[in-house]
Amino acid sequence: MSEVSTPRPINSADELVKSYTGGIRYFQNAQLMGADLHNLDLKGSDLSYADLSRANLSNANLRGCDLSYADLSDANLEDADLRGAMLFYTNLRQANLQGAKLDNADCNKNSPLFPNTESTKDKIQ
Repeated sequence: MSEVSTPRPINSADELVKSYTGGIRYFQNAQLMGADLHNLDLKGSDLSYADLSRANLSNANLRGCDLSYADLSDANLEDADLRGAMLFYTNLRQANLQGAKLDNADCNKNSPLFPNTESTKDKIQ
């Protein structure tokens, strides 16, 4: 029986940038708590199940990213581009979403983990 190799999770901003620049878009289970990721272009990445709590993602391009089941609690998403992102069961408690672009983001609006604000909910699917 052959063993299946599972890639080890990304655990630093430098490693994430290097991998993304090299064409990798699969970052499931990344451990980036408190990472400084502002202004990064991560468009189309799979960041599902990632720990991005307290991360600085201000002005980041997260367009079309899969952030399902990710922990973005206390994250700074100010002016981030989340258009078309998947936010199913994403923990956004206490996240700063001021100015974030959420048009066509797909999520479960009734999740207790999603901010309960009408201005945010009006922008998402």
